[in-house]
Amino acid sequence: MTLERIAPRPTRVGLVAGGLGAYWPQFPDLLPQLERSSARVSERMGTLGCEVVDVGFISDAQQGAVAAERLREAGCDLIVGFLTTYMTATMLLPVAQRSGAPVLLINLQPTESMDHDTFDTGQWLAYCGACPLPEMANTFTRAGIPFRSVSGYLEDERAWARIERWVKAAGVRAALRKGRHGLMGHLYPGMLDVATDLTLVPVNFGGHVEVLEFDDLRVRVEKVTDSQIKDRMALAGEMFELADTVVPEDFEWAARVSAGLDQLVADFDLDSLAYYHRGLDGEVHERLGAGMILGSSLLTARGVPSAGEYELRTSLAMMIMDRLGGGGSFTEFQALDFLRGHVEMGHDGPAHLAISSRKPLLRGLGVFHGKRGWGVSVEFDVTHGPVTAFGLLQRRDGRFGFVASEGETVDGPHLKIGNTTSRVDFGRDPGEWTDEWSATGISHHWALGTGHRVAELRALADLLEIDLVEV
Repeated sequence: MTLERIAPRPTRVGLVAGGLGAYWPQFPDLLPQLERSSARVSERMGTLGCEVVDVGFISDAQQGAVAAERLREAGCDLIVGFLTTYMTATMLLPVAQRSGAPVLLINLQPTESMDHDTFDTGQWLAYCGACPLPEMANTFTRAGIPFRSVSGYLEDERAWARIERWVKAAGVRAALRKGRHGLMGHLYPGMLDVATDLTLVPVNFGGHVEVLEFDDLRVRVEKVTDSQIKDRMALAGEMFELADTVVPEDFEWAARVSAGLDQLVADFDLDSLAYYHRGLDGEVHERLGAGMILGSSLLTARGVPSAGEYELRTSLAMMIMDRLGGGGSFTEFQALDFLRGHVEMGHDGPAHLAISSRKPLLRGLGVFHGKRGWGVSVEFDVTHGPVTAFGLLQRRDGRFGFVASEGETVDGPHLKIGNTTSRVDFGRDPGEWTDEWSATGISHHWALGTGHRVAELRALADLLEIDLVEV
């Protein structure tokens, strides 16, 4: 029995290559060489985990207009214009204007350097992709079209790493624009920092916020069968180490809620979920809220980030980190260890199981601190190595922003209280780092993901036209 990720739609990248048609009769060998370069770029693009819509090679404005229509109809997430040699801005401007997608210009000459002693004019022109780049930049700027560029040579791995960064960022942007984000229950009383104006999500990112009630979950949990419960408990038994504090009845209830939660996500076609319900005296809604940790953790590991405490912006941050390949687990401050120079961070409740340093532990708790109810909770430490803390700001003017900081998760003592806990070394005094992080205006929750992701997040911020603050 395995936990399968819910596969997102692949990023759709439109590719158009071009050069000035006046050169072809003058230098007969030039166009075939440039077309070979174009085919190689298309081939490499296809290895980046994206769907490539290659509209071929254009040589004049008329062909550019035809390519623009084809790419518009394809609904691309990113347009890549390959400048193989000099070409006029009028050839690419319609592509950028009509597609509605971010534009990346690439200038990849055939090799690292020309053979200056033997090259003639035609051979030089194959290395002249940098020539039109300022012209494109000037024209796009005057047209009010944001763009970015990567210059290098065909087999330049540094250039391809930068191109891949833009492709990944475009995929995350597309996921946000098409995303459906569940918000179930109500705000944790008094948490003013996590309150989100729901209109601001589609305004800043696109997508849709589906407002749900706990009764939407309740009716689905009531329909879960004994067979489904048995299967879910078996899956959890494989995914987790079970502590001796796990009460069988609580484990069974968590499995039932988990199966119902999967059905809720499927019925509403959700890409993320944030939830909270206070409840009272052990009634069913309190039990549902307390029973969601197992199911939310399993969903998060499958690519549907789920955050407690009604933390919509953090569930979005978790989704962004997950789509970048870094997981992204629900996180807040827990303590500062000045003896070792570490910031201890994590959270009670759901976690991203795929980035655990070991087999995560399912621990039974008789009380959830700060929340009503009882049941099973997740205990784990994020995989040791490079990590990025990442969260979303909501500014006074209604704009969102990113906050990110790169560090290292390291070994050390951990509490055994059914919480996720990671020790993060940011290479500086933990108190000073905490003060600077808090001064950004971040809420008291964020996502902790594996890998150093600031460069990727900066690319995404560029595509979304929002600010990124690095701590």
